[in-house]
Amino acid sequence: MTAHPAWLQVRRGEAPLIVSFPHAGTDLPAEIAPSLVSPWLARKDADWWVDRLYDFAQGLGATTVRTAISRTAIDVNRDPTGASLYPGQATTELCPTTTFDGEPLYQDGRAPDEAEIARRRETYFAPYHDALAEEIARLKAAHGTVVLYEAHSIRSLIPRLFDGPLPNFNIGTNSGASCAVALTGAIDALCVASPFSSIVDGRFKGGWTTRRYGRPEDGVHAVQMELACRGYMDDPAEPPTEANWPTPYDPARAAPMRAVLSDILKACIAFAEAAQGAR
Repeated sequence: MTAHPAWLQVRRGEAPLIVSFPHAGTDLPAEIAPSLVSPWLARKDADWWVDRLYDFAQGLGATTVRTAISRTAIDVNRDPTGASLYPGQATTELCPTTTFDGEPLYQDGRAPDEAEIARRRETYFAPYHDALAEEIARLKAAHGTVVLYEAHSIRSLIPRLFDGPLPNFNIGTNSGASCAVALTGAIDALCVASPFSSIVDGRFKGGWTTRRYGRPEDGVHAVQMELACRGYMDDPAEPPTEANWPTPYDPARAAPMRAVLSDILKACIAFAEAAQGAR
């Protein structure tokens, strides 16, 4: 196993499932922090508590990959060339300069230039994806088929990004290109049967990771799950402030969602195992 920097947490399992946490990190590298408007703004758009929400994944045998670095430093789920994943729609960059709400993250004249973006790409982006690729190759060699599950969450109301409240479960498959129809169907059926709202390939169709690694014809099936935060924590109806965001993780509130998510990860494993048996 390749040695990883301290901020990159890889916990190996033997099931044919990898759960990736690209946006759960809140660490602000020391060389970046002085340029920022505020630490709170720099952490505002983290996928709050999502790694805790899925802390059962290792017990199912899944491999987990998580960066502790804030997405403000670099977003490991964006195209490294800087190309937009959602042309014509509001989004944030590889090295974001604004929050989801459009607030500037950097002090005047201190946003990262091309040289700094390249440095961050080499320092943080490349190791994350090297780790993902290594784990995909390892599990694919063992099982023949592997599922890469991208675990995300976001505030329910962000008018700059989408209209109205976001469904609880947002399944992204790059419009069907990143995983088999049978896997999408199994996940969707569990969401539809739950007490939560859901959609497939709505506003969030999957980020760069889903699109980059999802190759069903080669036995690698990638799916992104974007959760509305209100399913497991208080989610303010108004734009959040430093005084009210983030709210604490709420175990009691999270329990029903965790039960569905556990069934979803089990379905991912069952799908990969069945595909292996069919080879």
